[in-house]
Amino acid sequence: MQARLALILATFFGAGHLPKAPGTWGTVAAVPLAVLSQWMGERFAWILLLVITLAGIWSADRACTLLARKDPKEVVIDEVAGFLLTMMVAPPGWGWMMGGFVLFRLFDILKPWPVNALERLPGGWGVMADDLAAGACAGLCLYWIVRIGLP
Repeated sequence: MQARLALILATFFGAGHLPKAPGTWGTVAAVPLAVLSQWMGERFAWILLLVITLAGIWSADRACTLLARKDPKEVVIDEVAGFLLTMMVAPPGWGWMMGGFVLFRLFDILKPWPVNALERLPGGWGVMADDLAAGACAGLCLYWIVRIGLP
């Protein structure tokens, strides 16, 4: 039962099993949560991010063991957490949502330093930490775009 729950959470209810680019599908699956977070407010957004992150550390760790791989491509709860972190600084609106989406995917795929260094952490910590760092980098870029006033 625990193994099944871990895989359901780690794949974010199956989004990680969709064909081609599971990380992108995981980010798409996070969009409704990002919209809900913006609607519910900052406190809700931080609590949701904490819950997703803790669930992600546990479920990703179990999934790595169950699937016998360090960072299985099916595990996308890390993308959910990273994208939610990116969107913490975004104003409401689909344009900002799309901008945050593109920036997050860019940082997640390219994994510049220090993002790539965090992958070396063990188990679920490494799976989650690099995407949270990618989310933080994307969020910082988005913050500066908002500050300089691009549409």
